[in-house]
Amino acid sequence: MRSPAYKEWRAGVESVKGCLQPVRLTGKWEVRHLGTGDLIASRYGRVWASCGTRRAAVCPTCADRYAADAWHLIHAGMNGGKGVPDTVARSTRLFVTLTAPSFGAVHNRPGKRPCSCGRWHPEGHRLLGSPIDSGAYDYTGAVLWQAHSGQLWHRFTIALRRAVAAAGGLTVRASGAHLRISYAKVAEYQGRGLVHFHAVIRADGPSGPDSSPPAWLIPDVLADAVRSAASSVELDTARPDGTTLPLRWGKQVDVKDITATDIDVLNGDDDGDQVVNDTRLAGYIAKYATKGTGATETGDRRIRSQGHIDQLRVSGHHRAMIQTAWDLGGLDQYADLKLRHWAHMLGFRGHFLTKSRIYSTTFKNLRAERRAHQLQTALTEAGLPADAEVLVVNDWYILGIGYDSREQLELAEAIGDRIRAARKKQAPERGGDSDG
Repeated sequence: MRSPAYKEWRAGVESVKGCLQPVRLTGKWEVRHLGTGDLIASRYGRVWASCGTRRAAVCPTCADRYAADAWHLIHAGMNGGKGVPDTVARSTRLFVTLTAPSFGAVHNRPGKRPCSCGRWHPEGHRLLGSPIDSGAYDYTGAVLWQAHSGQLWHRFTIALRRAVAAAGGLTVRASGAHLRISYAKVAEYQGRGLVHFHAVIRADGPSGPDSSPPAWLIPDVLADAVRSAASSVELDTARPDGTTLPLRWGKQVDVKDITATDIDVLNGDDDGDQVVNDTRLAGYIAKYATKGTGATETGDRRIRSQGHIDQLRVSGHHRAMIQTAWDLGGLDQYADLKLRHWAHMLGFRGHFLTKSRIYSTTFKNLRAERRAHQLQTALTEAGLPADAEVLVVNDWYILGIGYDSREQLELAEAIGDRIRAARKKQAPERGGDSDG
């Protein structure tokens, strides 16, 4: 901190809002008038760029930005904005959670009874989510279910459209002239290392969010269709010995109506109400999108060898999940699943946040808006109209990634914590990022 270069270093950290894995670049950025070629704005030398990860365990600052974009994406599909008409707030909308089935009894934290092992486990206890009898736990089934969960979701969406059409006395083909079903979903790891999916499901009219669904498609009808679709979906795969392994959703299917009220049952205090606040819900889902597996030291690090697994500092349960994915990935019959490639994710190989095409805006559009805003700011400072035709030139080279010492990393983390705390005061519902 006493070195002459400290101020420049700190300015770099603050420019990326305390990113823990910044990309240090050198080069130039120029904005030139397209007609005359005159230089309007420029920047030369060294700059820092954020790492852009979505995982809070890797970089909380960049995860906050991802969560803020996710908030806008989810919220626009419920309340309008970002190109989505605000009439969607009057459409039938549900918050749905689909879970994985059981592959063996695990330690849990029930409210009124002790765990089935006979003990009470406090929140955060190391045993929570791990098998009561690891020898009897079906790790092969768990990893194969995880690897196929994306396909299960796809089949669920098909079954849901069929169930909705049937509820209206329509064929699937004919239903397209009356309604469309759209969604946005996020995957979250449970303590047992298996994902479950949270989704906002919305019923639109035939042209999408700018039209209303038919009057008969009320929340109860859509909720019944969700439960029917979830119970009907099945996907068969094979165990290593060739026996059939049927893959299904878990019995726990949670469905809540979404309204614009102040009722909030998202934090475990559900007393039977089936209504959830839409603004809080967007932040709730955005937070899930930044979570990792819950296993230590797996994050973004792919498993490279058996020795790598042996050296991981993870729980015995997570190690068994990783080991099972690694072992299955070495068998020819599972080559298409690329399980060794996804062993660090406990076999899950899908995207964490996905949506149907017409649900709302996209991450690409949100980031393009941010870049456009930055360019307009540069043009305004140069005294030019925001719609001036310009040529933007970027020419950068990487100098390095991350920090040079543990001390620098700790100081950057402290700077980032301060910036994030200030942002959360401005926009607590959106994960704290008020930009864009």
